[in-house]
Amino acid sequence: LNDLDARGLIHDSTDRAALIERLNQGPIGVYVGFDPTADSLHAGNLLGQVMLRRFQLAGHRPVVLAGGATGMVGDPGGRSEERNLLDRATLNHNVACVKKQLEKILDFDGPVAARMVDNATWTEPMGTLEFLRDVGKHFTVNQMVAKESVRARMESENGISFTEFSYMLLQANDFRHLCEFENVEMQMGGSDQWGNITAGTDLIRRRLTKSGYGLTWPLLTRSDGQKMGKSVHGALWLDPEKTSPYEFRQYWVQLPDEDVERFLLQLTLRSVDDIASLMDEHRTAPEKRLAQRALATAVTT
Repeated sequence: LNDLDARGLIHDSTDRAALIERLNQGPIGVYVGFDPTADSLHAGNLLGQVMLRRFQLAGHRPVVLAGGATGMVGDPGGRSEERNLLDRATLNHNVACVKKQLEKILDFDGPVAARMVDNATWTEPMGTLEFLRDVGKHFTVNQMVAKESVRARMESENGISFTEFSYMLLQANDFRHLCEFENVEMQMGGSDQWGNITAGTDLIRRRLTKSGYGLTWPLLTRSDGQKMGKSVHGALWLDPEKTSPYEFRQYWVQLPDEDVERFLLQLTLRSVDDIASLMDEHRTAPEKRLAQRALATAVTT
């Protein structure tokens, strides 16, 4: 946690003292989810996977959740309109492609092997009445409407469908399922996921009378306000067929000086002290772009 703090990677967390106490007791199961809406992850997804790698290197057990079910619904967070719904065959294909990419970031075979799960496996067999009784009754509409992403969409011209409104409950139920059957006690995500994560810790407390822990990182944006990983040609994909390795590397080499230290801290596994020395060297001759080149090589590798 101290290392994450030094890297500027903690935006919100559940009770910090309780989290420290739990992490001191030994390894914890920790998960990050993504919706497989494309057959490749992009640079914006990188932070979550690198966060899981940090926990794995510290001896914790990482679980990657592919939203085969939630990908069919769409998260209202950060979106101004309804997402197109994908069919099961497309989602399955996307999940298989993404797993190959994750194997280059996380260790799926070592002593603390990472696991990948698909929430469709437990969500699809669940009936409507069961969902309403076991999940829906634990939440008030007031609580859900108070969530910023939901409120913003309600006030927009198109409003929000009941489908997307229910996304928070599906994600909360994922956390409850993983806690109950996979011994996962912690969920992480971007700061826009905070409402969904705490909905999960609430459901775990009510249904399982256990503690769940949550942590979010600040959303990665560039100093010019651009979303991190968006290039002139659209998304910066991790698939070399979609974004060439050259183009991918050039994106990082061309970052402005005001962004490079933050991205070195947050997207690479280099130590905080090592990055501080590199930045000192960089400042003596910024035109050589030493820091940008180090970042580009680390992230592209």
